[in-house]
Parts: sequence; structure tokens; C-alpha cells
Amino acid sequence: MKASPAGQTSIRRVAIASFIGTTIEWYDFFLYGTASALIFNKLFFPNYDPLTGTLAAFGTYAVGFAARPIGGIVCGHFGDKIGRKSMLILTLLVMGIATFLIGCLPTYNQIGIWAPILLVVLRVAQGFGVGGEWGGAVLMAVEHSPRGKRGFYGSWPQIGVPAGLLLSTVIFGQISKLPEEALLTWGWRVACLLSFGVGLFIRLAVVEPPMFAEIKEAGGASRMPILDAVREHPKNVLLAMGARVAENGAFYLYTVFVLTYATQPRFGFSRSGVLAAISIAAVIELFTMPAFGALSDRLGRRPVYLFGAIFTGLFAFPFFWLIETSSTGLMVLAIVLALVLGHAAMYGPQASFFSELFGTRVRYSGASLGYQLASVIAGGLSPLIATGLLKRYGASWPIASFIVGMAVVTTVSVYFAAETAHGEIGGESSVRDVEIAQSG
Repeated sequence: MKASPAGQTSIRRVAIASFIGTTIEWYDFFLYGTASALIFNKLFFPNYDPLTGTLAAFGTYAVGFAARPIGGIVCGHFGDKIGRKSMLILTLLVMGIATFLIGCLPTYNQIGIWAPILLVVLRVAQGFGVGGEWGGAVLMAVEHSPRGKRGFYGSWPQIGVPAGLLLSTVIFGQISKLPEEALLTWGWRVACLLSFGVGLFIRLAVVEPPMFAEIKEAGGASRMPILDAVREHPKNVLLAMGARVAENGAFYLYTVFVLTYATQPRFGFSRSGVLAAISIAAVIELFTMPAFGALSDRLGRRPVYLFGAIFTGLFAFPFFWLIETSSTGLMVLAIVLALVLGHAAMYGPQASFFSELFGTRVRYSGASLGYQLASVIAGGLSPLIATGLLKRYGASWPIASFIVGMAVVTTVSVYFAAETAHGEIGGESSVRDVEIAQSG
């Protein structure tokens, strides 16, 4: 059934609003990762050697991921009871205020141990915000989408990730050209202060998805959505977690840890050069993510997602080999291929894939739980684990093996998941309906 022209206009407005709001939130989140690799070890952990200081900074980075499931659970609960829109506004405010306050923080030399403690507290707030935001943003896009285009429109909030990454790396890349003293004194703070308050107006104009509004008006909203999601869809929560592992874990190695690895003196790359490579990949992902999302509408979610997972596993060792050549062109190629083919093929269809695994009553809670729990295990710990492996072995092969292991987990999870692209998503439809149809 084709959407009316008015419906097309509506979904485009929703998709754009989701994209802009998600871009701002991920700009804030990624900015912290870049600063962790390049700045925070010097300002908040100055008593350690550089690599140990970076480990400590990545530890505070990982704390934000630990808070993401809490944000997903809390916002998922109220998003399934009250509405998607109110949670999107709340999370945008939480993230913006936390990032602004990080930009105002005194350093270790000014207030001692309180500096890293306050940094951790604000990182927890960031994690809560982004953890609650994702489910609402993708559901606004997917639940408003016409049938046959959920993969394409669902990818719009997803491309907020490369857009936020691009924005953070470009801004930080320019700021990093400042003299070292200016960069450490005030330059990095400018990047944190830029996003405050932007995007709130756009999300205020978006309405609730009709399918959720109908359930809420009929009094059919779940009283305990997170418990109902786990009870009704335990398999799908676990499969969503597994499907997320390689996409999330490898992504943060290719965009955060690479800043530590590639800028080692033995390779000769500057931080601005690596940031430029990440920016190039992010620009291309703005186009490949919706392309993979649209392709999943035609071929199905599983084939497209499996391609990305398998490519990520196969490319793990070549990624580091290319960087170790000390060739700028090959370093750029490594980062571009890893993100544009491996990551985009998984992340593009992910919003629609995860959303379709759950019924409308518990969709915010179920999708958020699977997505955010895996973020703690994979994304939050992967730079920390990789830096620890580098410190112990001084080589890339253990890190590449780590990526291969994550790719295997994701490949197996997606293989055992049901195809969801061509079923209905309204009302209480869920992947269970698809599984029954397939078995019959």
C-alpha cells in the first residue's frame, strides 16, 4: 500500500527531525571519545605515562557506555507508556547540558581528584542521554514509515552517527591545529560548548507515530514494558545484542582507538591526518547507510547485515596491515573501507531490523535493551581492551583477532534471527508472527 503524498511529506519531516537530533547527540558523544584519545589523559590523568593515561581516559569513556542501558531501560519504559516524543526531548536536554558542563570543567591541576570524578559523573549523564535517545529516534522514523520503506527511512536517524562523527572530527581537527598550550587550555572546551541547545525546536514539532497513539488511546499500553519485552521476546533481545556486537565494537576501534594506534611515532601519522581520514569515511557513510537501508527493503535485513558482519571479520587483519605501511593513502583506505562497507552495511538496516523484532507495546524497551546492553559489552570496552592488548603485546594481531571474534558473534546471531523486512509492523505484530508463518 502506497503512502499518500501527505504521508510522504510527514515521514520526510520525521526522518529529518530524527536525523538532526541524533546528529547533535552523537556529536556530543563522539567528541568525548576524540578528547579521550588526545586530550583528557593530559588534563585529568597527568600523573601517568601517556599510554596508561590514555587507558584511564578510555576508562571514563567506557563509563558512558555502562550508563546507556539505564537510559534505554528508563526511557524505554516511559517511551512505551507515555510516548516517544517526550523521551526524545528529555534525552536531548540531558546530553546537551552534560556536554556543556564538561566544557566548563576545571582540570586535575586546578581541583585535584575532583576533576576526573566530575568528568565521570557527566560522562554517565551523556551515556544515559544517548542510551535513551536511540530507541525513540529510530521508532519515530520506522513507525511513521510506509511498508516497503522502513529500512530506508529507519536509516535516517542512523546516519546521525556518521554525521555526528563528521561534525566532531572536523571541529576537533580544526581546533587541534592550535598551539599545544591553547588547545589544552581552552581549545577543546570550545568544541564542547558549541552544541548546547541546538535541535530542541525541531523535535518539538514532531508528532507521535499513529500506531503507538492508537494503542495508548485504547488503554493498551504495557504497564511494565521492559519486563514484558523480556518475557515475550527473550530470544530477540539476545539476538539483537549479538547482532550489535561487531557493528558497535569494531566501529569504536576504527574511530576512537585508531587515534591512539595510528599516531604512534613508529607509523608517523599526525592526529589531524587520522581525523581527516575518519571524516572522509563519515561523509561517504552519509550515503551508503541509506543505500544499505534501502537495499534491505528489497533483499531483506539479514543478507545485508550478514555482508557487513562477514566483511568486518575478513578485513580485521588487513585494516592494521594497511596502517602499518605508514602510507597516508593506505591508512585512509583502511578506515574508509572498514566504515563504509563493514559498518554501514550493518548500521543502515539496524534500526528497522531491531524495531521489527518487537511488538508496538514494548518496541521502545525491547529494541533499546538489545541495542544498549551490547553497547556496554562491545563499544564501551573495545577501545579499553584494544589499548590494554597494545600495551601488553605491542602488536596489532591480538586486536585484529578480537575484531574477528566479535564478527563471529554477530554473524551467528543474524543467521539465527528471522527475516523481518516484509512483514507488518503495526499493532501487536512481532517477529513471532513471521516465525509462525515461516514454520507453517
